[in-house]
Amino acid sequence: MIRSLYYLPGKPIRKNVSPKEFPGLIRNRRGLLWVDFTDEPASSCLPILQGFGFHPLAIDDALQETHVPKLDDWGDYLYIVLNYMVITNGDEYWETKVDELDIFLGQNYIVTHHDYPVSAIEETWDVCDRDSRTLQDGADHLLYKIADNLVAGYMPSVEKIDAAIDEIEDQVFDKPSPRTLERLFALKRVLLAMRRILLPQREVLNKLARDDYRVIDPRDRIFFRDIYDHLVRLHDLNESLRDLVSGALDMYLSVVNNRMNEIMKTLTTITTLFMPMSFIAAVFGMNFFLPRPNDAVWELMQRPVFYLTLGLLTITPILMYLWMRRRTWI
Repeated sequence: MIRSLYYLPGKPIRKNVSPKEFPGLIRNRRGLLWVDFTDEPASSCLPILQGFGFHPLAIDDALQETHVPKLDDWGDYLYIVLNYMVITNGDEYWETKVDELDIFLGQNYIVTHHDYPVSAIEETWDVCDRDSRTLQDGADHLLYKIADNLVAGYMPSVEKIDAAIDEIEDQVFDKPSPRTLERLFALKRVLLAMRRILLPQREVLNKLARDDYRVIDPRDRIFFRDIYDHLVRLHDLNESLRDLVSGALDMYLSVVNNRMNEIMKTLTTITTLFMPMSFIAAVFGMNFFLPRPNDAVWELMQRPVFYLTLGLLTITPILMYLWMRRRTWI
């Protein structure tokens, strides 16, 4: 889909301008043209981008290549790559989708290209469509609006991750399970993917806020500095959440090991208590005594010996339990 907005002071906004008019419109320095490509084949985008006079390498980067966030200064225009992340979470999974937003920024125009719908683009487009005053401050300020909405879109994802970590921490102490471990590693992967985006994107906004570019008004650098500050905060939050996940993972392993130690202690205690009974039963079960009526040993096998054996089987584990309790083994 190809759509466009053209703003000229004192006139209503024109929508869906024909691509044939683009070269003529950008020659009018008083106007502002925004062209947006959404899931458009490269064969359709190529002639339009060539009509703007963009370098073939920049066009190839936008249509064919996949990049981390970056900024290229081509003099009369800037080629900017920004990444965005969409996080979908459910009871059993975490799914992340990372895609890039390619932007060409000129003195009085901005061209955006993306393969999937981007909420930041849609929000900015709707605002510009409703209120033309959004377009009065120039193309660089429109870029600020898009980048600001893009960065603001990370906060709901960060809040989801934070809530998920709190829930997992409760599960770690209440009822840890292998599913808890899977969720921890899923969150760790999500945070790592977010970190790969935030670091280079922060550098792009830092360049926009501090370097001199022909197509950016020096008075608008402060707006990009504000976005840079938001990205620094997001990066700090990302690091804090990664520390929380690592701490939750350590707690999970510690709780599981402690429970395993308790189980082994219980089983060892039971085994130890039954060892003397097994020993006594084994001794008296062997054929040491022959059942001969006139044998003196036969007399020892009468009722008093039976009660003595039961007493030994009962008293021995009790004494061992008290002894182990005294040694603080249990």
